[in-house]
Amino acid sequence: MKALVLEDDELVGELVESIVAGLSGVQQVTLARSLTEAKRYLAEDTYGLYLVDWELPDGSGLELVKLIRRSDSVVPVVVVSGRSDRESVIKAAHYGISGYITKPLDIELLHQRLTDLIPSQGVESASVHEFMAKSSNSVVQLPTEVDPGEIIELIGRADTLSASELAERWREQIGLTARILDVANSSSFRRTGQPVESLRVAIGSIGVSMALNQALALALDVTAKLTRPELKTVADQYQEISLRVAREANQIALRIGKASTMYRSAGVLSRLGEMAVLKVLNQFDAAGGTLAEAEIEQCVARWSEEYGNRLKVHWKFPLGLRELIGAVHFLSPDNHREGPIIMRAAALIAENRQGENECQRLLRQLGLNATELAKEAPSDAV
Repeated sequence: MKALVLEDDELVGELVESIVAGLSGVQQVTLARSLTEAKRYLAEDTYGLYLVDWELPDGSGLELVKLIRRSDSVVPVVVVSGRSDRESVIKAAHYGISGYITKPLDIELLHQRLTDLIPSQGVESASVHEFMAKSSNSVVQLPTEVDPGEIIELIGRADTLSASELAERWREQIGLTARILDVANSSSFRRTGQPVESLRVAIGSIGVSMALNQALALALDVTAKLTRPELKTVADQYQEISLRVAREANQIALRIGKASTMYRSAGVLSRLGEMAVLKVLNQFDAAGGTLAEAEIEQCVARWSEEYGNRLKVHWKFPLGLRELIGAVHFLSPDNHREGPIIMRAAALIAENRQGENECQRLLRQLGLNATELAKEAPSDAV
């Protein structure tokens, strides 16, 4: 199912996108920031769910609702508005809407309302590879083990939390790190033109409250919990690999006197392609698709690079961060830039390949050797 979200407030739109992308059966979310843009999307495609902001700079969202209802009287249409008075709710209801949600958003309420509106859907694709191909252009939220109860408790004391505290708490959460960097870069580029490359700076950019709301949206994403044991086992393996890379990159950066947060983020995100593939495989399996155990390994090998590259672009990762992530997997011998060298060396050490010629050469370029790195290194702030 495709969903269309019309919301001119950038951070609110990103938040709604996170919630909708986590609904069972939703494979693609299109985010429009103006009535004009939404009308164009509506003319070009058909959607199975609409979330429409009422008040927009170039008109009323109810105008879009009217257009939708001309051709489809049953598709779920939810109006999101800062108007909470009875007269406004009655006016919107006359347009045949399916639901009305007021701002500021209650994340749990919105998630539950949308869940109730969307019927369960089976798998339309005949094979897992067809499903992977169709899903490759969709918004994919990575598997996450964020606990909703923990996030709700943090929201209750948001006024006392700092960006540094949240970054320290979440620094090994791959899916959450990826999403917050995505949101921060989306808003940061429009305001300052400067990329955001670390979790702490990203949280500071969008604010603690919005970061917590994004975390709650991911925590409520039931499709992000890998339910098939084989998929969970493989995901745990890739998460452990990425965290080892992050720790090694952190240690190398500190040894040569570099701020390590960006390198740690690149390490945490270094297996996002594999994690995205496992998330989509979990959706396929949960929807009743036939998935043999051998196909898991085949799909990871076949689709991880494509998914990873698409996500790094879709999530608006800065070019510097994308280059660091790419260096984990391959680095040309004629690339002498310090950042990629740090990441490639960290990846080799994480795989216990520090004795190989490539790793020794990279460490020499950094003025280090494997023996030095075996010594205890101080920790740094996120």
